[in-house]
Amino acid sequence: MTAPLPRFTALLPILLFLALFLGSGIYHTLQGTEFAFYQLKAPVAALPAIVLAIVLNRQSINTSIERFLVGAAHPNIILMCMVFMLAGAFASVSKSIGSVDATVQFGLQFIPASLVLPALFVISAFIATAMGTSMGTIAACAPIAVGFASATGIAAPLALGAIISGAMFGDNLSMISDTTIAATRSQGVSLRDKFRVNIWIALPAAVITFMVFMLLSNGQHQMTSEPLSPIFIIPYVVVFALAFTGLHVLAILLIGIVLAGTLGIWLSPNYSLTTLNTAIYAGFVELFEIMLLSLFISGLSLLMHDQGGMRWLVNAILALTRSLKMTGKRAGEFGIALLIVMANLFVANNVVAIVVAADVAKDIAIEQAMDLRRSASYLDIFSCVVQGLIPYGAQILLASAIGKISPLALTGTTYYCWILGVVAVLSIIFQYPRLKPPAPTNSAPNAIQS
Repeated sequence: MTAPLPRFTALLPILLFLALFLGSGIYHTLQGTEFAFYQLKAPVAALPAIVLAIVLNRQSINTSIERFLVGAAHPNIILMCMVFMLAGAFASVSKSIGSVDATVQFGLQFIPASLVLPALFVISAFIATAMGTSMGTIAACAPIAVGFASATGIAAPLALGAIISGAMFGDNLSMISDTTIAATRSQGVSLRDKFRVNIWIALPAAVITFMVFMLLSNGQHQMTSEPLSPIFIIPYVVVFALAFTGLHVLAILLIGIVLAGTLGIWLSPNYSLTTLNTAIYAGFVELFEIMLLSLFISGLSLLMHDQGGMRWLVNAILALTRSLKMTGKRAGEFGIALLIVMANLFVANNVVAIVVAADVAKDIAIEQAMDLRRSASYLDIFSCVVQGLIPYGAQILLASAIGKISPLALTGTTYYCWILGVVAVLSIIFQYPRLKPPAPTNSAPNAIQS
């Protein structure tokens, strides 16, 4: 397939989706409507955008539909959808046997009120670093966060914001994260070198975030605990433990579902295979909406790419970097940051955004004499920032579905992503951290299969 000509009009479908989805939510919020952002379902808002993309496409309708299906069937998207479904099932089964309540009550015995939010942040950060996936971490931890919020009186958006913040921190730094692998491979640097740059930016942001959550939870909440059998915490203990083994997230969630269901049948006389079946399917249904939206947005992104939308965006960013008064490395790094931010806003998937922006980012880095270790880090960092903030991104959609709150309510509580963005911009301005020249090597950069 020949390279498409740059066309701004190719970006109109995603702008239409945002106008419909966000516009409807904002309108109903101003009208005082309950569940304002659920009045227009996101997948329904995506349908006019898909139709517009097909109309704008210069290929036949049949070809356009085939390309849409290719985009929707991207392996990363299929994996994401499977995580959605199994996460919903695990959360539903765990809740049905009392595992969520037991885990929360167990935690209340050891975590003081002043440490609930920072504890959620740290726990999710460790799990995400071990698992290499923010989605799997949110799937495992979000029900616990909702339980803590209910038991302590902490606002649910704050508790879920702490989970998303920790998940994005761990996903950004993990050696087995798909974003890390995509960024390092595309820039031709090693995982270790990218980590050494990344940690000096991500760790200060994490420390500041920890302090923010300390201030937000310190002494403001009352905690109540009730006696519950500690045996019901086993599914979560096993899931958390398996996260550090490197086992695939889908296998971890499946084991969690089977274990929780087995415990329910064994320990509860009224819990049967029929009850388990109902709980699993209820979990599927609960997250079906965001799974469908992910498929739609991914297919829409490929149509926009085919029509030259992403090429237009890349050219616009390149033109902007050349017009900046700053020169050299700072101009190049700001250009890469803006490039990945815009790509992520339009494709709503941080891995796909890195793939889209990677080649141009490398060209900018070479042209401006940048260190490729920094370009790899900024690709990963700024994709993490955007992904943790957009209300139509998978991470926020998953957490909002589990917490039954508006996605927009979470964008203001994912403090790590906001703080990371500020720290990363400052690192560009002050050229921090200072790097030694890379050691010469004849071998290819390290590669880890996700």
